[in-house]
Order: sequence, then structure tokens, then C-alpha cells
Amino acid sequence: MKQWTPADRIVAPSLLAADFGRVAAETSRAINAGADWLHLDVMDGHFVDNISFGPALIQAVHETNDVFLDVHLMITRPDHFLPRFLSAGADLITVHVEPQADHEVPATLAAIREGHCLAGLALNPATPFEAVLPYLDQIDLLLVMTVVPGFGGQSFMAEVMPKVEKAAAYRETNKLSFHIEVDGGIDPKTSRIAATAGANVFVAGSSTFGAPDMAAAVTAIRNA
Repeated sequence: MKQWTPADRIVAPSLLAADFGRVAAETSRAINAGADWLHLDVMDGHFVDNISFGPALIQAVHETNDVFLDVHLMITRPDHFLPRFLSAGADLITVHVEPQADHEVPATLAAIREGHCLAGLALNPATPFEAVLPYLDQIDLLLVMTVVPGFGGQSFMAEVMPKVEKAAAYRETNKLSFHIEVDGGIDPKTSRIAATAGANVFVAGSSTFGAPDMAAAVTAIRNA
């Protein structure tokens, strides 16, 4: 599988916005439209006020399509459930830094990497950038949420862009190589704002799966 660097502009359509009655076909549609990754939001109804899907669906996607699976665990005790997502075929697993996630962040990140998977760390809009500082040398991706997590279709929160800028500056100063991902309200206009701040991975749900021409939408986000 291709190896991506922070210099790459990566578009990751979010399966949350797809037609769940046609998951395999929707994944193929995203791939054929030029998607680099597929983003899978796992919600447990505890960490966020919504429930989406679990390891079984991720395994189904993994077995029916050859695509990089970017799995975002918006759940409590991700350390407990981690083996199930590793075996389901995730390529990158992102967990949350907030105390409500109820896990030892360094141990979970280490376990993800020991499972031959890339490790990501996410922070919500209300969480200060300083919360992730102790772990930035232990991750492959930092996810800066640009909406309050839990539901799709929300508006992009430009006020979190300083966190993206701080992450990009810290990465350069410390010669690190983690990706910076943004998720929430991403379209060609907001992806340009996020890219200017330093993001290189763009999770887009409604603006890709809901677009009249998905390929054009993916290209527009990548090239914005």
C-alpha cells in the first residue's frame, strides 16, 4: 500500500455520510472517485451522543475493497476494544485525548503501533492544543476536530485553526512527521482554510458522498 507523507494532500470521505444499505458499493464509489483514504467514525453513545457502527462493518469494508481505512474511535475505553478493530483491518486508528475517553493515552498509542497499525490522537474543539503536547512524538496523525463530534452535517469551526497552526509549527520545530487531519464541515472552501493553517488530511462526508459528482468534489477538496 502507498506510503503517505505530510506533504501529500489526502482526501478521506467519511462513510458516515454514505448509504448504509450499500456500504460495499459506496466504498467502491469513493475509491473510483479518487479518495485516498476512507474515514470510519465509530461512536458508542457514551463518549459522544450517537451510535454508528463497530468492528463488523469495518471488517466488511476491509474484505470487499482495497482502501486505506482511517478509523476514528469516538468511544470510551478504546484500549479495551482495540484488538477488535486491529483484527477488523484498520490501517490507522485514532483515539481521543480527553479524560472522558477513560484510557492511558501512551499505552493505547503503543498498543496500536504494536498491532502493526498507524496511531492517531484526536482533540475536540473545546480541548486545548496543550493536551496533546506530551504525545506528539508518539503518533502518526493528529486529528483536530472542526465540529463538535457526534453528528455529520455540522458547520466548520474556523476558530480551531490556531490549533492546526500550532501543530504544524511544533512538527517542523521538532522534526516530526505526523499528519494533521481535520474533520467536520470540510468542503473546497474550508479545506483551503485548513490547508493554509497546516492540515494535509481532509475528512469530508456530506460534501463528497452527497455531491452530484463525487470525483469532482474529491478533486476540488484536494486541489483547493
